[in-house]
Amino acid sequence: MQLRNKHGELIDHTLHEAKGIDDKLIILAHGVTGDKDREIMVHLATSLANQGWPTLRISFSGNGNSEGKFTESTISKESDDLAAIMDQVKGTKKIAYIGYSMGGAVGALTAAKDDRINVLVSLAGMVRTKVFAETEFGDVTPGAGYMWEDEKNPLSQEFMTDLTQIDTVIPAIKDIRLPWLLIHGSKDDVVLPDDSTHLFNHLKGKKKHIVIEDTDHSFAGHWDSLANHINDWLKIHL
Repeated sequence: MQLRNKHGELIDHTLHEAKGIDDKLIILAHGVTGDKDREIMVHLATSLANQGWPTLRISFSGNGNSEGKFTESTISKESDDLAAIMDQVKGTKKIAYIGYSMGGAVGALTAAKDDRINVLVSLAGMVRTKVFAETEFGDVTPGAGYMWEDEKNPLSQEFMTDLTQIDTVIPAIKDIRLPWLLIHGSKDDVVLPDDSTHLFNHLKGKKKHIVIEDTDHSFAGHWDSLANHINDWLKIHL
């Protein structure tokens, strides 16, 4: 199966099949500078498939082995990518979207305008996008500097403008009533734990907020726990 976004760019993906389930699908997406082949993505997808959930891990356009330019990768474009992927997934009745870091903001903005998502999970999910831009990259010159001083990840004006214009996902989610699981590490210094707390306090549907103590943005050492929390949530709500 080939997946392409509305620009015709090929979206790299891997499907982890699960026996006996053909009417549900988990879509797992990465964060800033990530891709579907990051170790945490592979581990979660494998664990969820082993627990009975068919899981599609994706690299948004411009990331990993997907087509497109990294400098054009924004939350808004990735939201369009996600919508295009759902257009092309056949035979799926229910979809759960799991977004890590900036992928959490992608899920929030997509679910606000697309009713094909039935369950949301945010892992260290970004909420206050403008704050993130200013905190992490406020001293970097777009078009000249790099994200976290990594020359593989140039900082673009398009990326910064999108984060600033969105500002926060809170206005977009005001009418969402989907079951939503939020998980954050207590020592996350990339997307601050307060982002999940802030979002949780504004949600009106079924919701759960889990803080994993003594772990950072990568959830190092807690990936099995993440998969188990997600599995428990999906068994109830998907």
